Amino acid sequence: MRNRVFEIAASIIDRTDQTRAADAVLRSELKTQRTLPRALSGEVARAVFSYYRWLGWLDRKRSLDRQLLQADELARGFVERPDSFSHDELRRRAIPSWIIGLMEIPKEWLRVLQREPVLWLRARPGQRAELARRLGDCHSAEGTTLSDALAYIGAKDLFRTPNFHKGEFELQDIASQAVGQLCCPKPGDRWWDACAGEGGKTLHLADLMQNRGLIWATDRAGWRLERFKRRAARAKIFNYRTALWDGSARLPNRTRFDGVLVDAPCSGIGTWQRNPQARWTTTVQDVEELACLQRGLLTHTTPAVKPGGKLIYAVCTLTSAETTEVADDFEKRFPEFEPFAVANPFQPAAPITARHCWWPQQTGGNGMFVAAWRKAIRKSESLS
Repeated sequence: MRNRVFEIAASIIDRTDQTRAADAVLRSELKTQRTLPRALSGEVARAVFSYYRWLGWLDRKRSLDRQLLQADELARGFVERPDSFSHDELRRRAIPSWIIGLMEIPKEWLRVLQREPVLWLRARPGQRAELARRLGDCHSAEGTTLSDALAYIGAKDLFRTPNFHKGEFELQDIASQAVGQLCCPKPGDRWWDACAGEGGKTLHLADLMQNRGLIWATDRAGWRLERFKRRAARAKIFNYRTALWDGSARLPNRTRFDGVLVDAPCSGIGTWQRNPQARWTTTVQDVEELACLQRGLLTHTTPAVKPGGKLIYAVCTLTSAETTEVADDFEKRFPEFEPFAVANPFQPAAPITARHCWWPQQTGGNGMFVAAWRKAIRKSESLS
């Protein structure tokens, strides 16, 4: 069995590169391996991601089979004897050297990176307990205010469950769910999810709005919006419209919104536990270019926020250039947008602040940075 797993995993790794992500090649390969048992498919996925998680330790002169075996042994050793891996060793081998200096490198983060990630679900509002009963192998997000979040630890193919096809849950990381909660949209509001992608956060906003009001979901890629529409149909979400938007100053509509969410493209460093291949394909140039893009997206969305409306900036990365520096620059250029404090879903008792930086070791999921602003109401506008 192990030989078969490593054979398929090696063929997947052979076909990945800067432009072909391991998870995409993995999905494609498993679709062609239709007779492969579910348990074996899971072992293949585990082997592929373990390879990239432990790449900094592997002897690249060996065959891929031998490297996969070495990665498997390292992963098992880390689970059994985590303290045998020193902080210095993890700093040298678990992450690329270019990242040092661009962000903090907490020792707890390095250790989290080498563990397998948690699979998070978002139940439909008020249905978490019932969903957990139906699926089994679930536990809730203790110590948080995320009342719809569930961690799934079972072995089912969730995409094949009747619960999934009935729209009873979405696969959504817990940090992503926290962003939706910080937006706190109200039923009847008008919101714009400017970089909606395949719509995970859009669907969450719609649920929080009780399928009332209106959400515009835009993205530069039409195929992502088509996937979002299929997800929305399954979830029976209808209070949305979609449009293509390339991030430029030419906005997709003339609406002034109660809230705008800019979940901007980023280097994705907060996802490196879940997506270990990205550690070795992301570059410092990516960080610099994306920081410039993020500033532009915030600039171009400002006219769409109505007086008194919210602007929420979110990125699943942890570099200073894409987080605090972008937020600082925005506040200097747009003083009419005032920071407003929102509670931290992961630390409900902590003082509320306008900016949050969540590390994977704090969330149990991805790392995320969020900043919240409210557009000031001028006297003339308040009198009208």
